[in-house]
Amino acid sequence: MKKVRTRYAPSPTGFMHVGNLRTALYEYLIAKSQGGDFVLRIEDTDRERYVEGAVDVIYRTLETAGLKHDEGPDVGGDYGPYVQSERKDLYRPFAEKLIENGCAYRCFCTKERLEALKDTEEFANGGYDRHCRDLPQEEIDRLLSEGTPYVIRQKMPLTGSTTFTDAVFGEITAPNEELQDQILLKSDGYPTYNFANVIDDHLMGITHVVRGNEYLSSTPKYNLLYEAFGWEIPTYVHLPLIMGKDDDGNVSKLSKRHGSTGFDDLIAEGYLPEAIINYIALLGWCPDDNNEMFTLSELEKAFSIDRISKSPAVFDYAKLEWFNGEYIKAMTTEQFEQLAKPYIMQAIGDKPLDTLKIAAILHQRTTKLTQIAENISFFAGLPEYDKELFINKKSKTNAENAPVMLKAAYDELKAVPEWNSEAIHDTLIGLAQKLGVKNGTVMWPVRIAAAGRKVTPGGAVEILDILGREESLARMEKGLAKF
Repeated sequence: MKKVRTRYAPSPTGFMHVGNLRTALYEYLIAKSQGGDFVLRIEDTDRERYVEGAVDVIYRTLETAGLKHDEGPDVGGDYGPYVQSERKDLYRPFAEKLIENGCAYRCFCTKERLEALKDTEEFANGGYDRHCRDLPQEEIDRLLSEGTPYVIRQKMPLTGSTTFTDAVFGEITAPNEELQDQILLKSDGYPTYNFANVIDDHLMGITHVVRGNEYLSSTPKYNLLYEAFGWEIPTYVHLPLIMGKDDDGNVSKLSKRHGSTGFDDLIAEGYLPEAIINYIALLGWCPDDNNEMFTLSELEKAFSIDRISKSPAVFDYAKLEWFNGEYIKAMTTEQFEQLAKPYIMQAIGDKPLDTLKIAAILHQRTTKLTQIAENISFFAGLPEYDKELFINKKSKTNAENAPVMLKAAYDELKAVPEWNSEAIHDTLIGLAQKLGVKNGTVMWPVRIAAAGRKVTPGGAVEILDILGREESLARMEKGLAKF
């Protein structure tokens, strides 16, 4: 049996869409689950769409996601070069071989003629009328001798059908009359995406071609090329679409109108790379048990092609956030602090507060890192608030008893010899017992005075401990002044 070899072959045209990343992930998992090689190849032959810096985005994304390639432009390998523009000279001989065996032809049509075709009813939606398909050899020789620019087109069969088997969608048959005579080699010598793919996949020994199911209709063209060269056809694995759902519940192909769709954008929104990878692994693949939480190494062991679904998957941001929260909760407080520190510092600025203590109150309440700054903004400065916040039915506080509780707590805390969470806790609980009220009846007014808001990570004790004696008492004084 051949060693399994998959390739991720992105075009450097911008950011990494989650659909592209899922394709890379599945290619990686198909290879690793069978002890194979995962190859990175940069397909930059479409020079008009090339974006400066996009190759670096590809490298950075794969590294951040943990998808380490065995061969590629940056690590080398036995089948290089791994950048298509650097392989330019090897495609023409293959295209000319197809001309020799009658499977391709030179097309001398000008851009003007091709544009004019679009004005006709038959070719309004694109296509080619095969004008140069059967030019007499004398005419071809004349045009070549005059230096007339040309492309090389694939000569598709006009009758019959082409059948192929996909590992996900099964056997598919396409009538040959529906296949266009696609361009293989452009007039500038660069191959088209479809042609270069076939040549490179063969020369690099790729055994499994993995891509989105929007390429199902192109597969017969690929197979006809493989057959024309007498090459072995790889295993095709076409993946279901990733859909998005709008606020009205309408489902359509995932796009920016549904939210962030780029890997970098999701990271910037506070999602962890591990959570993103875990989640997108389940967008089209189902494990054989009810487990949803997988590390990358666990996915390598569990993944199998036969568990890939035909049905489209809907990208659910709420579900991704749940995954993210689970990954955060699984960390130690120290690990979380390291991750959260930039967001904590963004909120507190130069205030000398204990970031580990802040991380501790955030840890189990955080599902996205970007929530942190807003959730702890009150540490930087007491927000403006209305004294109505002191009234809380559950804590049994009202306009009459709240200032009484706050003043009693202030007096007790002011006398605490050592300011720490244990001393603060014992003082406030002891006060509630002494006054014969619920703990919350004391704690609620203190928390409102300290934070100026109803919802906070951590309660009164943690907040006072982090703020310190001087700041805590000053805020309580401001709370009393409101009465």
